[in-house]
Amino acid sequence: MKRVLVAVAMVALAGMSLAQAANADQLDDIKKAGKIRIAVDLGVPPYGMTDDKMQPSGSDIETAQALAKDWGLEFEHVPTTGASRIPALQTGKADLVISTLSITPERAKVIDFSLGYAVLRTVIAAPKGVNVKSLADLDGKTVGTVRGTTHDTQLTKEGPKGMKLVRYEDDATEAQAFLSGQVDIFSTAELLVAPIDKKNPARQVEVKFVLDTFKLAVGVKKDEKRLLDEVNKWIATNLKNGRLDAIYKKYHGSGLPESILSQQVPQ
Repeated sequence: MKRVLVAVAMVALAGMSLAQAANADQLDDIKKAGKIRIAVDLGVPPYGMTDDKMQPSGSDIETAQALAKDWGLEFEHVPTTGASRIPALQTGKADLVISTLSITPERAKVIDFSLGYAVLRTVIAAPKGVNVKSLADLDGKTVGTVRGTTHDTQLTKEGPKGMKLVRYEDDATEAQAFLSGQVDIFSTAELLVAPIDKKNPARQVEVKFVLDTFKLAVGVKKDEKRLLDEVNKWIATNLKNGRLDAIYKKYHGSGLPESILSQQVPQ
């Protein structure tokens, strides 16, 4: 009889352990670790960059630091590129992505998105003497882009058949390819054009036309609902109190649009 009771107790304990494991999720893991690992690309100023002391800086970095501080957690920066942001979530290398990550239907199939916390415009840029005013004008042209970005996806889907896309692994590599004359036309974030021109004024790079304006969101691993809910609450609170607007204005020179400021937490 005693053996039977022991066996029953062991089964009950095993069941409790399984239930606890089933209820455990990423938010619990983050709190237990006491730190949050957030992927931010430092090659997209002023969203992500290094300061004069070679420390991570930019609006995305400051946003990530603010979230970690408010949650009482240590902030751990996970270096990333445009192409490696989503894999960083999927492989467990990062807990969140705050890195010029715009919401697209394709990405929403593999990760979850928070409310928008900022915006980004993507453009086609080229030297002053290059005459391109629309996607149709890219027919027969070689165009540089950054692998895995929204502008890569858009050009792949909407670009003319005669256009040749050359994909680079990150913005810095793409910029260097342009500056060295490997490519004359390229897609990028609007705010990267001026710094590229400053590095080599002789190339006279300028914005030719806008590809799209994107709402930027925090990337969360698929089906981590509790973590996503907490991120959304944090964003909604800091949109309402003006903190996220102030961060954006500090680095970009203008405030967030009403389409961002008026968002509500999903029910």
